[in-house]
This record gives sequence, C-alpha cells and structure tokens, in this order.
Amino acid sequence: MATIRSILTVAAVSSVMISPAWAEPAKPDIQSLITPSVVEEMRHWIDTDIVRISVGAQNERLQKLPQDQIDALDTQWRAERESDDKPLIAATLSNPLSVYLTRLQGKSLGLYAEIFVMDHNGLNVGQSSITGDFWQGDEAKFQKTYDVSGDALFIDEPEWDDENKIWRGQVSFTLTDSGKSIGAVTMEVNLTELERRVAAGA
Repeated sequence: MATIRSILTVAAVSSVMISPAWAEPAKPDIQSLITPSVVEEMRHWIDTDIVRISVGAQNERLQKLPQDQIDALDTQWRAERESDDKPLIAATLSNPLSVYLTRLQGKSLGLYAEIFVMDHNGLNVGQSSITGDFWQGDEAKFQKTYDVSGDALFIDEPEWDDENKIWRGQVSFTLTDSGKSIGAVTMEVNLTELERRVAAGA
C-alpha cells in the first residue's frame, strides 16, 4: 500500500510540474494583433510637441555624427550600465521626453513594456527605461523605419519574456515634423496583455 501511495504522490507532483500553466504559451500572431487602430493609437501618443521638440533639439545639437563618435557614446552608455556613475544615462532618463514616455507607459496599464525615441543618428533621445545600448542605428527598428520613408512601419517578431512570462513585440515607425523624417520610435507591446484585451472585447 505504501508503494502505491508513493507512486500516486510522484504522479501528482509530476502533473503539477508539467502543468500547462507553467508552459510557454503559443507565440501570438503579432501581425493580426497590431491592427491599424492599434498603430493609430500609438501614433496619437507619439505625435506630440514634446516628442518633436526633443528630437529636433538633439538633431540640431549633435548634427550628423561620424561613426566613431556614435560608437564612443554607445560604449559610454554600456559602461555606465555597470557603473555607479551614470552621467549619460541619468541625463537621458531625467529629461522631459523620458518623463513623458515613462508616464505614457504607466498610463497604458501594462500594454506598453518599453518605449524609446531615436534621433536622426539612431541615438536615444528619451526612453521609459534603461535600454541595453544607446545607439539603435544598426538595428532593424531604425533601418526599416527612418532609413526607408516618413510613413514606414516595422513590426518585429514576438519574443518570449521568460522572467515576466509574457510575449513581447516591438512596433517601430518613423517620426516626422512638417513632413520631414527626424527620427524613429519603438514601442514594445505586451502581446499577452493585448491578446487578453482583444479576447475581452476591450
């Protein structure tokens, strides 16, 4: 009887360990989730004076930087992530645009996992959280938006966030001012939350 009891106990524990609740859910169809209305709402939040003025001011201040200076800023950013002294990171995260993006992320109630805005060099101007790097110009989020056209939109493949147990997907588009391309923005969407809202009819 003890042997049967032990077998039943092991079976119960095993069933919990392989419970679907712990399994990675199926990858969502980001192309169907990011509808024109979702993109329109994103553009509404980003098409503001605070974004245009902030990006325009950094473009004017930095102009078109040579690659070695861009690399130096990116290297500084990466080093500051591991350091107690963070002048570049602190200055970026405390500027008015970053404050606006942080509030926007909070107001989304979990829909936006991260938001960052880039200038015409592909360098961050403002962001809602610390990104891994400062220069995005070598990535698709910039090359398939700013480098393409003023109305370019790039929807990247979903990625599973194992720490938070959610699917995330980046939506990027070109920023314009009076019809001229001035930079780009990436809005990372919590696709798991978006799926939940769609299912609930929200």
